[in-house]
Amino acid sequence: MKLTNFWGHFCTIHIHKARVMKNCFRVGLIKQGLLHDLSKYSLEEFLPGVLYYQGNRSPNAAEREDKGFSKAWLHHKGRNKHHYEYWIDFTTDMSKGLVGHKMPLKYVIEMMMDRIAASKTYKGKNYTDASPWEYYIHSKNYMVIAPETRKLLEKLLLMLKNEGEKKTFFYIRHLLKKGDY
Repeated sequence: MKLTNFWGHFCTIHIHKARVMKNCFRVGLIKQGLLHDLSKYSLEEFLPGVLYYQGNRSPNAAEREDKGFSKAWLHHKGRNKHHYEYWIDFTTDMSKGLVGHKMPLKYVIEMMMDRIAASKTYKGKNYTDASPWEYYIHSKNYMVIAPETRKLLEKLLLMLKNEGEKKTFFYIRHLLKKGDY
């Protein structure tokens, strides 16, 4: 493992976490901001992150290309409720198989902040408010996500794209005061 990969990965996850924290604080999700992605500092996630670090995309993608799956990602999404994959489970009707279950509002908002921060981190100066929407579109058809969660996520991503952060964050604060979606 290269020392430059160690520091590069450490700085990337630290900057990402700081961006999520800042935006969570802006909408009133203090606890979400403080606790966001702490598992990325665990050995199970940090070491593969260093090994597969490239600086311009998630090391999980490189690990997945190398091994056919990402052990670090499986660890991460199983411990972080702001990922829709955390909420995939069987229903009581086994004929329906695995389905996405409705995410609590605070985790949908944290997911939104995560997408904004990841886009800013990896796109750098090429980031626009449309970047999180563009990233979402690439995987939309493959996502196992509850319909109501998808609807809210898309609404927020399109609002960000079309109306900017200020208006979107204002709307999010209103949603959080209301308490549900």
